[in-house]
Amino acid sequence: MPSAPPSEKPGPEYGDRLHRITEVCLLAGKIILQNGGETQRVEDTMMRIAAAYGIERSHSFVMPTGIIFAIDSGSYTTRLVRMADRSTNLKKVSMVNHISRRIVRGELDAEEAGKLLQEIQDSPHEYPNTLKVLAATAASGCLLIMFGGVWQDCFPVGIIAGIGFTLYLLLSKYVQIRFFSEFVPSLVIGLLAILAVNYGLGRDLDKIIIGSVMPLVPGLHITNAVRDLMAGHLVSGLSKGAEAFLTAFAIGCGIAAALALQ
Repeated sequence: MPSAPPSEKPGPEYGDRLHRITEVCLLAGKIILQNGGETQRVEDTMMRIAAAYGIERSHSFVMPTGIIFAIDSGSYTTRLVRMADRSTNLKKVSMVNHISRRIVRGELDAEEAGKLLQEIQDSPHEYPNTLKVLAATAASGCLLIMFGGVWQDCFPVGIIAGIGFTLYLLLSKYVQIRFFSEFVPSLVIGLLAILAVNYGLGRDLDKIIIGSVMPLVPGLHITNAVRDLMAGHLVSGLSKGAEAFLTAFAIGCGIAAALALQ
């Protein structure tokens, strides 16, 4: 059970308790932000956790590359954590939400919650790359039909999307510059789509390209950017919007380069 709210006895134990609470709040916010959560969810989760441990006055400032969190306990206890990499793993976001609800219900103290959050942070909790590629292959065929394509193009679209997404996963692992890890798969997708149409394996070049690149499109980043802007988080919204724009720009450049080589 969580210990009682801070009260009359400021001292070493009180300071240690504030430190543990701050660590739990920051780790929960970091996991959510790193794995595709929106800014409002990060701030709300951290403040709810702090309130559940008796800290009624806490403040947070969240950006895509870092979190500043402060506890007002007579004198401010402020911490900053930076994030160098971000990905999309909504399973981790869901697991942190579950732990935060348990904290609010009084089922976990700060030490137990910290251990559980650290386990989530350290373990990948990701689907295998094979399953990701299969999902991209199936989704691209469905998206082709949704955008007005013909059933005949489903097979080449699935193959092209699978190759492009596999290349994207490999480059994302070994290439630090995101632009190239998105540009090169788009270029390959465009070239393969042109070859498929030229050799009679596909009919509609535009629809094949659209269906094949859709698994690379940053849909979650665009959604989070809009939600952050609507919630008044202008810095985060504009930053995430710029990141989504750069990804879309890289995809567009890759396709344009392929069409130019046609």
